[in-house]
Amino acid sequence: MTEPIVVATDGSPAATAAVEWAADDAARKRLPLRIVHVLDRLPYDIPRYPIPDVYDHLSRSGGQILDEAERTARERWPDVEVTVEMAEGDPVHILRRQAEHALELVVGSRGLGGFTGMLLGSVSMHVAGQVEVPVVVVRPGAATVHSEIVAGFDGSPESEAALAYAFEEAVVRGGRLRVVHAWQMPVYVYAPELAYDMDETRQAHEDFVTDRLTAWRERYPGVDTVLDAVSAHPVTALVEASAEADLLVVGSRGRGAVRSLVLGSVSRAVLHHARCPVAVVRSKAPVTGESPQADT
Repeated sequence: MTEPIVVATDGSPAATAAVEWAADDAARKRLPLRIVHVLDRLPYDIPRYPIPDVYDHLSRSGGQILDEAERTARERWPDVEVTVEMAEGDPVHILRRQAEHALELVVGSRGLGGFTGMLLGSVSMHVAGQVEVPVVVVRPGAATVHSEIVAGFDGSPESEAALAYAFEEAVVRGGRLRVVHAWQMPVYVYAPELAYDMDETRQAHEDFVTDRLTAWRERYPGVDTVLDAVSAHPVTALVEASAEADLLVVGSRGRGAVRSLVLGSVSRAVLHHARCPVAVVRSKAPVTGESPQADT
C-alpha cells in the first residue's frame, strides 16, 4: 500500500492553504492524500463547569471542516485519491502517529487557537523536526510561483537529508534548486593583530559546498542547481532567499546545535520568518532514492 501525504486541518486560513499545498504535492508525486482533523476536547473539559454536548458540537463542526477540506482538494485535483479521518486527542500526539504511516506531513503555520501575534502555532512547532518524515509548514495567502526551491546546506547530516528532499521537489516541479550556504567570520578575526583573507575564506566555503554538491548534480543532471555561498547569518540568508522561492527546505538541526534539541535555532527562526512554505527534514527522513554518498 502506498503511503500517503497527510495534511492536518482545523478550518483556519493556514490549514486551508496547507490542504491546497498538500493536494498539489500529491498530484505532482502521484500519491494519495489523507486529510486529518483532530478533536481536542481538552480546552473545553472543565470539571466544575461542564459544557453540555460539547463532543457532539465538536464532532459536527469537525465533520463540516473535513467536508470542506475534501471538497477543496477534489475540486483542485479530481484525479488525486483523497480520504478523510477524524481523530480525538492531543493534536501533536495524533499527528505524530499519523506521520508514522505517511511520506510527508503538511500543517498550517497557525491554527484557529493560535494568538494573532504569533506567526507559528504550537502544534506546527512541536511537530516539525519530531517525526521521521518531512514536515511542511504552510502560511495562509495566495502563493506566487517562482519555479525555484531553496535548500539550506551546512554539510551536516540533517542538511544532506534536506538536500535530498529539495532535489526531489525540484524534479517533480521542474524548477531550479538554489543551495544556500551561509557562513560567518569568527569573532577573533576582528582583532587588529590578526590578519584574515576574506576572499580566501569565501573561496574555501564555495569549494567546500561545490565539492559536496558534485555527487548530487551527477545524480540529478536535469536539475538546474545554483550555489549561493554568502557571508551572513544563516537565518538572514535563508529568509531573504525564501522571498523568491516556492519552498524552503531546511534540516531539523545543523552544525553546532545542542543534540538534545530536536529543532535547532536556525530551523525554528526560519519557520517563524520565511516568506514561503518551509519543509523541515530530519536526517532519518525517507527520501526517494539513496544519498549519493551511498553509491561511493
